[in-house]
Amino acid sequence: MSSAQKKVIVRRFGDHLSWGYLPQDRPAHDGQVELMDTAARATPLPLKQVKWIAYVHDFNLTDTTAPERLDRRRFPSRPRTEGLWVRLRFHDGDSLEGLLQIGVALLAALGESQGLFLTPPDTRANTQRLFIPRLALESVEPLGLILPSAKPKPISPVPQPSLFHEEPTP
Repeated sequence: MSSAQKKVIVRRFGDHLSWGYLPQDRPAHDGQVELMDTAARATPLPLKQVKWIAYVHDFNLTDTTAPERLDRRRFPSRPRTEGLWVRLRFHDGDSLEGLLQIGVALLAALGESQGLFLTPPDTRANTQRLFIPRLALESVEPLGLILPSAKPKPISPVPQPSLFHEEPTP
């Protein structure tokens, strides 16, 4: 497990917010999140109360309604980044689209993990990535599989045959 702690905003059901630091690779264990708050105190939060954990650029402590700045909750068109495009429905009726990374992380999310990591539709906003606990989800609807675009192979230079042979001048 990485020892690097990242800035997070934890949104719980009922619109309760908590700010602090969590590891980037595994934020939850044993059914709870141990948030290191901004005063450097460890605060345990039961995972069943957590709607999502937003890994953010800034805490935005002055914005107490939507500091994650998830203004865009759907992709305006087909995403360009590769991944599994999904729509999540939460138990409170809310929905959110995003991309799940294809690879080992996706297999772990489908397996016995406690949640999944999602890239939100607007990566230029404050939220870079979300951790969604399985307990918060009512359904996950796949919308599409976005594969990397096939790039043409570079053509190796082949010498062009000469059409006209110049005769050497004496």
